[in-house]
Amino acid sequence: MYFDSLQAVLEMDGHGMFVWSAYVVTVIVLVGMVAHPLRRRRRLLRDIGGALRREQGAGQEVTN
Repeated sequence: MYFDSLQAVLEMDGHGMFVWSAYVVTVIVLVGMVAHPLRRRRRLLRDIGGALRREQGAGQEVTN
């Protein structure tokens, strides 16, 4: 499908609002699907690091 102008691309014969909103929703979902696991991984690593520091600190108190 070829368009004569940018305005025609945006309007898409009256269907532009639906088409472009579908693209926006799709991009938001895809970004969320990438960002959420990265945030969970960062939080998990931080929690594991804190647990290790607490465990090492508890082990040092017992030996002294």
